Amino acid sequence: MRRLLYRADRLPRPQTRLVVQALAADDGWCDDPASPHYNRPTHLPSAGSVERLWRADGLYDLIVPLGYNDDPVRPGAGSAIFLHVARPDYGPTEGCVALALDDLQRILAAGLTDVVVLPG
Repeated sequence: MRRLLYRADRLPRPQTRLVVQALAADDGWCDDPASPHYNRPTHLPSAGSVERLWRADGLYDLIVPLGYNDDPVRPGAGSAIFLHVARPDYGPTEGCVALALDDLQRILAAGLTDVVVLPG
């Protein structure tokens, strides 16, 4: 768990031990393997493929980048793997982990962010 990004216009600042950053309307995440910014935060508009982090559906009201393929970044090995808010029906994600908003807030506040996941 690298840090917490959140929608300050929708939620109060979350309680967590992670570094917290409010999202802006032009925030995105580069998922273009040909870009030097692949699997990194970026701002819109941007050349290449970028996932918009400012979403109307609430799924990205809380985003925790999970540290997948980021140290070092390998183009094409996957990007934008997040822990984020689940759809009301817990529908599938595109490779992320999703929890109900209340559950995600409880995990962040409980200090479970101290867990270290080893590569492999």
